[in-house]
Amino acid sequence: MSFDWKGALKTVAPALATALGGPLAGVAVKSISDSVLGKPDGSEDEIAQAIQSGGADALLKLKQAEQQFILDMKKLDVDIEKLHADDRANAREREVKTGDKTPAILAGVITIGFFGILGYMLKYGTPEHGGEALLILLGALGAAWGSVVQYYYGSSAGSARKDELMRKK
Repeated sequence: MSFDWKGALKTVAPALATALGGPLAGVAVKSISDSVLGKPDGSEDEIAQAIQSGGADALLKLKQAEQQFILDMKKLDVDIEKLHADDRANAREREVKTGDKTPAILAGVITIGFFGILGYMLKYGTPEHGGEALLILLGALGAAWGSVVQYYYGSSAGSARKDELMRKK
């Protein structure tokens, strides 16, 4: 199994990681490659190897690349949060237009699974066998539940911005 550099990126440089999944992916990859390889056109394998073997130095370079990426986007007047909000709005619009119940069903399953396992563990503790797997599942469901909340209710950053705009009116 190869090193999941994108997973590591989510922790160290979340703005760059988020950009990888949207219209700014090319800019983000160039920035990441430049920071850890010293060249803008590194392959995913090269980037993964550099991050995995680079230790704290590679993580620091990624954090610096993220800060520069955010500054560059501000200079270009690119509102990253608006891009993500538009992406969520498009997904919601698609769901309404097609009548697709899959997102709602998945959201329900994830919510029930997360709180069901959490409740089980609060009542009975971690089982003697398979406890580690249950903790991993709980973590994955917790992360997925955060995405569900963001999908249906938006991010707290977007909410704070909306509140600020409303106060100005």
